[in-house]
Formats: sequence, structure tokens, C-alpha cells
Amino acid sequence: MRSFLLNRLSQSLVLLLIVSVIGFVVLNLIPGGPLAQFGLDPSMTQADLDRLKEQLGLNRPLWMQYLDWAWRLVQGDWGTSFRDGAPVLDVIGRHIFATLLLMGSSTVIAIAVGTWIGIRGATHRYSVFDYLGTVGAMVALSIPTFWFGLVGIYVFSLQLGWLPAGNMYTIGDGSALNYIHHLILPSIVLALVHVAIWSRYMRSATLDVISQEFVKTARAKGLSERRILMKHVVGNALLPMITLAGMQLPSILTGALVTETVFTWPGMGRLFLDSLGYSDYPVVMGLLMFSAILVILGNLIADVAVALIDPRIRLS
Repeated sequence: MRSFLLNRLSQSLVLLLIVSVIGFVVLNLIPGGPLAQFGLDPSMTQADLDRLKEQLGLNRPLWMQYLDWAWRLVQGDWGTSFRDGAPVLDVIGRHIFATLLLMGSSTVIAIAVGTWIGIRGATHRYSVFDYLGTVGAMVALSIPTFWFGLVGIYVFSLQLGWLPAGNMYTIGDGSALNYIHHLILPSIVLALVHVAIWSRYMRSATLDVISQEFVKTARAKGLSERRILMKHVVGNALLPMITLAGMQLPSILTGALVTETVFTWPGMGRLFLDSLGYSDYPVVMGLLMFSAILVILGNLIADVAVALIDPRIRLS
């Protein structure tokens, strides 16, 4: 287990290094570079820009800039925001709770609903429910998230008035119920695509387990279908779903960016778009690295969890 863990950890660190290099190079190749926003200031002369470049070390070769940035990153100095002069980690810290709250709630909804639809579809194969689940998954995967968000706002906020159209809470009301009231619509919208994915994978995994010999043996022993399902089928079918949960993190983060924009949710996705518009490259790079760490860590945890449950994985 130790060698397996060290192997996965080393792969994760190499992947994080590659992501950091690509992200740093791409941001510096954007027209105007990291000082693009300062160049839009009419009072900023070329001499001022040159002096600023020297102060920030941007007049050095790109590889030296990267090494300096990476060393400071390892030490906990992620840079300073061009927009408000605050440390990048503080800026991200003000928005991380909102994103984790949205991602966590949508993930719980996706796993719970998707697992139930998948298992029921597999145990009632070719039934009306199974066909509806298949069609619903195709629709959810075909339509972009922002469209679901706009339709949800129009129906449940503007027409019915049941749910808020945006923001994380009502000003002056910091109660938990108020947070939940604002969370319902964006979390459901973000979860829709992942419900479709989970239901399809769970249906396929359940059908695969049902066809195994040990399930046929359990039936031959006279066990009830409910007991076979709960004791033998569900646990084995959920095993590959652990890996899927880690693989879904990038798409959840991407969907959160769109969902936060539609619902003016004050999370990291909204911060990323605002920082891009302002050319606040230290914050953009910090968000890129933070998201990469989150995704890589999620996949690492999923790999370790699967290895703990199934020892055969450790040999791969």
C-alpha cells in the first residue's frame, strides 16, 4: 500500500508541475501580458510601465519568472492582487466557502438521485422508468448548464416566485434557512448533468454485477431479490463509482463557473471571470493552481479509497 500511495503521489506532483508551467506560460503569452490592465490607464506612461516591470521582475527571462513564482508559491506567498492589493490567498479564501457549498450540495444531489435512478433502471430494465431515465439523461447531457439556469430563474423565480433568482443570501438575513433557500436552485441546476452521468454509469455497473455468477448463486440459495440487491449488488456496483466521483471534479468546477455566473453566486468561478476581465493575473493564476490542487487531490483520494476497498488495484 505504501508503494502504491507513493506512486500515485509522485504522479500527482508531476501533473501539478505540468499544469503550473502551462498555466504560467499561457497567461504570459496573452497580449499585454500581466500588465495589460495597467496599460489601459491613460495616465500610465511607458516609463511607468518599464519601472513596474522591473519592480515585479517581469523584465527577466520567462523561466526565471516561473522559478521565482513557484518558489514563492511553495512558501505560501501566492502573490498580490492587482485589483485590491490583497494577498491572493486572502482573496480566494473569501470566495472558497461559497464554491465548496455549491459543489458539495450539488454532488450530494447528483450521487443520491443518480444512484437511485441507475439502480432502479437496471433492476427494471426496459421498463417505462428505464426509458424515461435514458431520455432524461440524454436531454440533460445535450443542453448547456446556463440554459437550465436561465429556465429555472424564469420559472421558479420570475413566474412562480418560489426561489430567489440569485445571490447567496438576502442582505440582513444570515440565517441557515436563508442560505438554503438561495442554494436550492443553483445546486439543482449544477447537479442535473451529473445526475445523468451517475445514473448511466450506475445502471451499467449494476447490470454488470447482476450478471455475475455469485448473484446467480445467491438466487439459487433462495435469497430475496431485495436482499441480493442490498447485500451483494449495490456494494460491488458502487466500487467503480468512487473513481467516477474523483473524475467528476473538473466538470463540477467548470459547471460551477457557469452556474455562479448565471446566479451571481459569489464563489471562485465568479471570481475567476471577474479577475480575467480585470486582467488580475496573480488571482487568475492562484485560482488555476487552487483548482488544480483540488482536482488532483480529489482523484488521489478516490484512488486510495478504491485501493483500500479492493486490494487488487494496488497491484496496478
